Amino acid sequence: MTEAECAFLDRGDGHQVAYVRHSGASPGVVFLHGLKSDMEGGKALALEAHCRARGQAFLRLDTFGHGRSSGTFEEGTIGRWRADVTAALDHLTEGPQVIVGSSMGGWLMLLALLDRPEKAVAGLGLAAAPDFTEDLLEPGLSADQRAELKRDGLVHLPNCYGADPYPIALKLIEEGRDHLLLRGPLPITQPLRLIHGMKDADVPWRTALRIMEQVSGDDVECLFAKNGEHRLSEPADLKRLCHLLDTLLDHVAPHAPGEDSEG
Repeated sequence: MTEAECAFLDRGDGHQVAYVRHSGASPGVVFLHGLKSDMEGGKALALEAHCRARGQAFLRLDTFGHGRSSGTFEEGTIGRWRADVTAALDHLTEGPQVIVGSSMGGWLMLLALLDRPEKAVAGLGLAAAPDFTEDLLEPGLSADQRAELKRDGLVHLPNCYGADPYPIALKLIEEGRDHLLLRGPLPITQPLRLIHGMKDADVPWRTALRIMEQVSGDDVECLFAKNGEHRLSEPADLKRLCHLLDTLLDHVAPHAPGEDSEG
């Protein structure tokens, strides 16, 4: 990515959200990255290339403390990242959008469907991880890690992908409780598609079933990849993703707000 392609959204509090976008047909596509990832990942770039090829509007962004955006990861919270997404939808997109979220981005995708239902007309989740702070992160801590977190307000967890450890702040877990989704009915009625690998070692594939069961709308489908892992970034995974996005775009385009719906 060149400097000319990257722009910044001023959040009004001294921080900026980095993003890349290009114009095209409606509905647009917005990609939301996962925890400690960014908009330069393989899925984001594959989707961008695919949307360019079909002439679709596209936006990818780095949330607070990720990638090129300002702030430190340790200071980030679900609420802050949620607000970044709604600000991006409000200021960087026009018309209906299909929101694609990977892992933590899948949680943010579901929140966007709730926060901006008039604009976020459909969602696509890749190993979507709503409530991971409460259901996966906090319960997975050892006694020593819990003590460190309580003492220092921060614990460094191993990164199985070989990069630097994850610095997990106590406030990420505590603040995340304000945004939990899977504790009751989920009032989402937009079309929703979920892809999950059955060899996902980070987010159980049954999470997709929990989402499907609790969403109030009927237009929800889950696709399980028997050999798929958490990242879903292999060539076959990316091909599947682009194909499913095509079908979802075609599905919602005639019914997008403000567009004709001739049969």
